[in-house]
Amino acid sequence: PAGLHHEQPLPPLVHPRSPGNAPVRAGLCHADSRQGRPQVAACRAVGGSIQQNIHSPALLFKLAQDACKTATPASAPPDTTLLGIALELGLQVMRMTLNTMTWRRREMVRWLVSCATEIGPQALMNIMQNWYSLFTPVEAATIVAVTGTTHATLSRLQLDAPRREELWACARTLALQCAMKDPQNCALPALTLCEKNHAAFEAAYQIVLDAAAGGLGHAHLFTVARYMEHRGLPLRAYKLATLALAQLSIAFNQDSHPAVNDVLWACSLSHSLGRHELSAIVPLIIRSIHCAPMLSDILRRWTLSAPGLGPLGARRAAKPLGADRAPLCQLLDAAVAAYIATSHSRLTHISPRHYGDFIEFLGQARETFLLAPDGHLQFAQFLENLKQTYKGKKKLMLLVRERFG
Repeated sequence: PAGLHHEQPLPPLVHPRSPGNAPVRAGLCHADSRQGRPQVAACRAVGGSIQQNIHSPALLFKLAQDACKTATPASAPPDTTLLGIALELGLQVMRMTLNTMTWRRREMVRWLVSCATEIGPQALMNIMQNWYSLFTPVEAATIVAVTGTTHATLSRLQLDAPRREELWACARTLALQCAMKDPQNCALPALTLCEKNHAAFEAAYQIVLDAAAGGLGHAHLFTVARYMEHRGLPLRAYKLATLALAQLSIAFNQDSHPAVNDVLWACSLSHSLGRHELSAIVPLIIRSIHCAPMLSDILRRWTLSAPGLGPLGARRAAKPLGADRAPLCQLLDAAVAAYIATSHSRLTHISPRHYGDFIEFLGQARETFLLAPDGHLQFAQFLENLKQTYKGKKKLMLLVRERFG
């Protein structure tokens, strides 16, 4: 076309396997589109040639960074054409490394959001809307959506209220899509991002409930439950805690199970909410927990004060619950049964070096037995049964008689 015959020739592109990228960077800088319309075409030609001929994600990323830096000098307006090329190169890097996951992915994702921000809100929303082909759900929910809505990003974009809400809506949609795709890792980030929008928050909460039915593990459910309590939503926290308990199983010898603290927290929450919530959680505790010391610990905590007197419950004059009355009598029976079953299990393969530990275990058992009105009698019968069944373990039975008679 007329007017282009005076254009200076572009430096040759580097060979894909060349160790250096200096010629390519020179080509990008040479094609700075601020020099006029002819150079816009040259700039795009260089960008297209780079995408066709360079297959190293690391080199492409470096070129994208260089192009972005060149396009945004401190003392001049940004070069939108060069910025667009930088973004295109960055998008190609994202697509190339999506399934290989290099250690630099997080840095690359953050840079891409920053580059899109330099171009404007539409570029940022475009990468949010097309996240499936660019990012993993975790990257999209925890980096793209979060970074794209930070105060710094919103200030940089200088959006009016309707445009700002459009960006927020795009980020919330992205977060909800990620939560549906990977609820285990993205449900909590989605809830956090959607806090200020009631409809989106409700949608994120429903995703968690659906995921619980689909196999979301107890650890993640407890994490979201604690988050709900922190947000001042104790009934939702309680609901999620009960779903977590339904998936949990702590065996008789798992005193140090990783979920112990979560279970104790759930028990404390149900006690603080009131008698109804406590009564409903007791069967779940009995079904999920088979560890005798843990059951007796829960029982004691629940008998210290009246239900519903915690910071979340309605204050009213009430007496602490008795361990021998509903709903705690079921838990007491379960704790006693667990101590009996665990004692027999431990005695099957006990060695002399563990006799002392077993005597201490029986001491704990007696404290739990004594919470029942006929606890003395029950414990005496239990000991008598042990002495008859394991009379061959003479040294151990002698220790039992010395301690308990």
